[in-house]
Amino acid sequence: MFGVGTPAMVAAAEKAGTLGSLPLGDLTYEKCVDIIRATKAITTQPFAANIFVYDTPALTDELKHQYKTTRSFLEQLAAQHGLEVTLPDIESIKVAGYREQVDALIAENCRIVSFTFGNLDAESVRRLKQNGACLIGTCTTIEEALILEQSGIDLICVQGIEAGGHRGTFTPGDIPSIGGMSLLSQVFDKVKRPLIYAGGLYDAKTILAARTLGAKGFQIGSMLLGSTESALQDFEKQRLRQAQERDIILTNSFSGRYARGLRNIYTAAVDNTPHILPYPYQNKLTGPLRTAAKAKQNAGFVSIWAGQSLNGYPAISTTDILQQLIDQLNQSPV
Repeated sequence: MFGVGTPAMVAAAEKAGTLGSLPLGDLTYEKCVDIIRATKAITTQPFAANIFVYDTPALTDELKHQYKTTRSFLEQLAAQHGLEVTLPDIESIKVAGYREQVDALIAENCRIVSFTFGNLDAESVRRLKQNGACLIGTCTTIEEALILEQSGIDLICVQGIEAGGHRGTFTPGDIPSIGGMSLLSQVFDKVKRPLIYAGGLYDAKTILAARTLGAKGFQIGSMLLGSTESALQDFEKQRLRQAQERDIILTNSFSGRYARGLRNIYTAAVDNTPHILPYPYQNKLTGPLRTAAKAKQNAGFVSIWAGQSLNGYPAISTTDILQQLIDQLNQSPV
C-alpha cells in the first residue's frame, strides 16, 4: 500500500494483534532507514517491510524519445484541465535498485521482509536469511509460486485478480486472468510453503472462504483506505466512498505497471495510447502530476487504488477496522 500505508497504520494494525506492513516501494536507502526508524519509534512489535523487486529497463534512444513525447502529451493534457505542471526530464530521474533497499533492511535488522513485482536474486535471499529475516514473496500465477518456493522464500502471498493496487506479476505487461480463489486453491495443491491470500477480502465470509482453500494468513488492504491512519486525503476518501462497481478498473497509465483502482479523466485519456512508458519511468514521470492534482483536490488526475470488493471505507481507526473483522471471525459458526 505504498502511498497509503503509514507508520501510524502499521502501529494501529499491531494494536489489533495483526502484523502491520510498512510500504517502502522503491525508496532510496536513506528514506527506507528514516521510515523504518519512524515506525520503530511508535511500536515495539515486529512488522513487515515491503519492497518492489524489479529490473530497470535500459535507457535506450527509443525510450528517451518515447519519454519526451509522453511528457509533452501529459503536460498538454494537464493544462487542458487546469493543471499547470512541468514534468521532469528523463536525465533527472533517479531510480533506486532494490539491492540498495536490501542493504537498508539488513542495516535496520528487519526480520520480516515482503516483496512484490518479481523475485529476489539468490544473493539477496542469502543475505536476508543470514540476518534472520523471514521472506514473503508475492505470486499471481502458479508458475510464480513455484519459482518463489524453489528460491527458498518462506511464505507465499497469493494475490488474486480482485486485489487493489499494483499487480504483483513478475512480467509487467501481463495481467494473469485467473480468479483469486481458483489461483489460491491450485497454488495450495502445488507448493508446500504456507500461503497468505490477498484480494477481495472484506468480511468474515471471504476470509473463511480463503481459509477453506488453504490460506494460513490473510492480507487486508482496501478495507483500510478510509481509515484515520491512511495517507489518502479527504477528497480521495470521499471519491472512494462514492465509487460503484463499474468505476473499478485495471490501468497501467499511471505507473507503467497494471494496478486496480478508480477510473477517472486521466485513465480515460491515457489508457490504450502510446503514452505509457515502462515502470518505473511512467511512475516517475507522472509523480509531479499527481502531486499537483492532490494540491488542487482534483480526483481526475490522481491514482486512487482499490480492489473489487467495495466496503464503504469506514472513517475509523485501522485498529477498530481489523478488530471488528476479527470479532466477526470469532463469532462465525464455521
